[in-house]
Amino acid sequence: MPRVTTKGQVTIPKEIRDELGIEPGDEVAFEESESGYTIRKEAPTTTDGSDPFEKYRGSADSEETMPERMRKLRGEYPRSVDDEAER
Repeated sequence: MPRVTTKGQVTIPKEIRDELGIEPGDEVAFEESESGYTIRKEAPTTTDGSDPFEKYRGSADSEETMPERMRKLRGEYPRSVDDEAER
């Protein structure tokens, strides 16, 4: 049984975190119910209530392979396949 620390913190058991999909950094909500309180994972939001990842959705859609994208990000692009084999 988890215990509350002097700072009011509680460790959520792994089985419950797994079932709710809770990962480090996630926000959770405690809601009052007839039998006590329930816990649920909150969707990621900003202070204005919007999803902070929405603007990035679909931005990774590309015909390039991951190695091609990484070479481009590192400034190693374009590189021929023969250059790769020499390493």
